[in-house]
Amino acid sequence: MGGSGGSGANAEKRPNDMLTSWFVRSGWSKGELARQVNRRARQLGAHHISTDTSRVRRWLDGENPREPIPRILSELFSERFGCVVAVEDLGLRPTHRTPASSGVDLPWTGPQTVALMSEFSRSDLMLARRGFLGASLVLSAGPALIEPMQRWLVPSPSTPQEEPEPVASRRPARLSEPELDLLESTTVMFRQWDAQCGGGLRRKAVVGQLHEVTDLLQEPQSEATAKRLFKVAGELAELAGWMSYDVGLQPTAQKYFVLALHAAKEAGEKPLGSYILSSMSRQMIHLGRPDDALELIHLAQYGSRDCAGPRTQAMLYAMEARAYASMGQPGKCKRAVRMAEDTFADAEDFGEPEPDWIRFFSEAELNGENAHSFRDLAYVAGRSPAYASLAEPVMDRAVQLFEKDQEHQRSYALNLIGKATVHLLQREPEQSTVLAGQALDIAKKVRSERVNTRLRKTVDTAVRDFGDVAEVVEITERLAIEMPETVEAV
Repeated sequence: MGGSGGSGANAEKRPNDMLTSWFVRSGWSKGELARQVNRRARQLGAHHISTDTSRVRRWLDGENPREPIPRILSELFSERFGCVVAVEDLGLRPTHRTPASSGVDLPWTGPQTVALMSEFSRSDLMLARRGFLGASLVLSAGPALIEPMQRWLVPSPSTPQEEPEPVASRRPARLSEPELDLLESTTVMFRQWDAQCGGGLRRKAVVGQLHEVTDLLQEPQSEATAKRLFKVAGELAELAGWMSYDVGLQPTAQKYFVLALHAAKEAGEKPLGSYILSSMSRQMIHLGRPDDALELIHLAQYGSRDCAGPRTQAMLYAMEARAYASMGQPGKCKRAVRMAEDTFADAEDFGEPEPDWIRFFSEAELNGENAHSFRDLAYVAGRSPAYASLAEPVMDRAVQLFEKDQEHQRSYALNLIGKATVHLLQREPEQSTVLAGQALDIAKKVRSERVNTRLRKTVDTAVRDFGDVAEVVEITERLAIEMPETVEAV
């Protein structure tokens, strides 16, 4: 049991009630938790870790395990419950973390941003497996996340950039206009692949392209070329974060989002920065942190109010509504929904071309987000039929529009699942299983753990509430056969 002992074995111990509470709710046995800890430790290269049931019992009795055990437990419980479960939440002593290891409190300077993007993308490509940075990378939330992100709006000091020394192996210093155009068009192609096929199919290709762009940024470039390269790097890092989020790599996703925001600042792209913050906000909603999500959205709105187009502003209002819904604030949620609808209506008459990264926010996406806000209000209000009835027609419209859209198959599946949950709220399990079956057909074609997880949760809810209905039994059996759950769900 080397490496998993307590640091204060001789000190008086008290039972760890906080860890015990999470452990009991997880449904795991002591042996299962020990096996998961050992498996994760091996992934991290900590082969000296060998945990058993007696060691787990000692943790529950109050023993403080040494690193990396606390962070492994934090990751395992966070994944189990779909929210951030910090080391402190488990009643374990937090270890001091440097800004670099916390993942988000980074220096806002161009050269360091490039170096960090290069180092992180290289590590991702080399190790390219789930939890690859688990020993040094953790999710940030609360003030530890929000306060560093607020520095996005602080003007950068106007100091002359230092020219890196030329190296014989470097490429030519000047990029041609066609080469820059090709880099930008490749990013558009990657974004289309993600929407159509899910984050699991091309994530490594996006990370590889990001690493190539950071190589270019380390060469001497003109100021105009450097800004375009930082913009490409910001879009690629955001997409790498989004794909990581889609396949369940939450700490990795957050780190990419933060690096993307730094690159967007270097590019002088406030609208892109607001889009990146909206992705971070969506992740926080997914992880059960709507307060953090709302802070991030308000930061995005404040930073881009005078420069983002109506489609981007409408998307931010829709995400604001999602946060308010999860917080159980119906009045503010409905107001944000109306603002999203009104602002989106202005997008049709907007005379300027909008960036490709916001093209996904269509009428279908608007309806889907607003329907999910009403659906979430229904759950927070104790399965309110009134909010479920508000969600139904809006969700119907979203599904109808996505059905005609072959490019955004993942969004189609997510909205089918959303509609299925609305029918469960309305106590209509038969209709819900039809939609779940349609979503299952799509889920088998796209590589998105987010789709798979939501589908499984929806079917689990149907089983819990309507387990004796024949259609529910049938979809449960079909799901088990056609989408068997792996030992380690991401």
